Amino acid sequence: MSAWSLCEFNNMIVSTEKRDIRKLTLDELKTFFLEKGEKAFRAQQVYEWLWKKSAKDFNQMTNLSVQTRDMLNEHFTINHIRVDNMQRSEDGTIKNAVKLYDGLVVESVLIPTKDRITACVSSQVGCSLDCKFCATARLKRMRNLSPDEIYDQVVAIKQQAELFFNRPLTNIVFMGMGEPLLNYANVIEAINKITSTEGLNMASKRITLSTVGIAKMIKKMADDGVKFNLAVSLHDAINETRSAIMPINETNPLEELAEALKYWYKKTKRKVTYEYVVWNGINDTFEHVQALVKFCKHIPCKVNLIEYNPIDDGEFQQASPEAIQLYQTTLERNGIIARIRKSRGKDIDAACGQLANKS
Repeated sequence: MSAWSLCEFNNMIVSTEKRDIRKLTLDELKTFFLEKGEKAFRAQQVYEWLWKKSAKDFNQMTNLSVQTRDMLNEHFTINHIRVDNMQRSEDGTIKNAVKLYDGLVVESVLIPTKDRITACVSSQVGCSLDCKFCATARLKRMRNLSPDEIYDQVVAIKQQAELFFNRPLTNIVFMGMGEPLLNYANVIEAINKITSTEGLNMASKRITLSTVGIAKMIKKMADDGVKFNLAVSLHDAINETRSAIMPINETNPLEELAEALKYWYKKTKRKVTYEYVVWNGINDTFEHVQALVKFCKHIPCKVNLIEYNPIDDGEFQQASPEAIQLYQTTLERNGIIARIRKSRGKDIDAACGQLANKS
């Protein structure tokens, strides 16, 4: 085959490759339909099926003709997620291993309480940050999730909430696999779809993004005027200790993090939540308590003292109840709201990254 004909052959292969239809904007869909001699309003119908009704197959789009559905099948695909493995805890928690279109796996969690149902979703396949206490770090980062893959996780948990609890999904937290601020554009696009009337129409105040504390991206969020809440996985307020357990602290030390959080509060006037695990022999002394109190004085905040879900029998083990109580008492004595969050799903692979490591 000549060089010219080989090139022509390769172009022919590329041109016949199906595109993921959810990568298209509404205007791009309208252009597609007009080019095919269809009415532009068909694009709005398809867009509603894709996002509001979360269709997984073009044949579900019953207000389109068979010919139109066949045309969509010919040119496009819907790269939908699939819950590949679901674990249910005695406390009601549901852990999902979610298989993506390319065979990779991420996790999502449904957390039910008396007054809310929360979806905990992932933003990356694996993670590059190497936090020593996290099972996801063992997977390393493979790729970012697309906006639709993030959106689909929320839809799946919304459906589970309705199926298993007969209750609506009320809250979303970006606390699953990956660092959301290292997939910023896709996370923001997913949140925009989740809060849009063309999507799930959820209120931004019901969404919390949790980050290890990437200072420049926290400032960017403030500049971008985001409306959701911010949580920081802090876990220690002494640089030496935090760097040992969270290497990101070496390039984003507590001083830079504090400066970024002050900027966030000045711009948004929204308090920050600090996520904090107390580990035996690591941060369970009064020195660490005092350091946290001092850090909390930078801006209005609250602290969630989280019970640790061990990933193995290694160095990271839950501190004593007395150590956790010392934190809560001292924080509250200094006017800082501190809540103890009990671990959920102890009888399943509920720790972040545990189930994906088995998949």
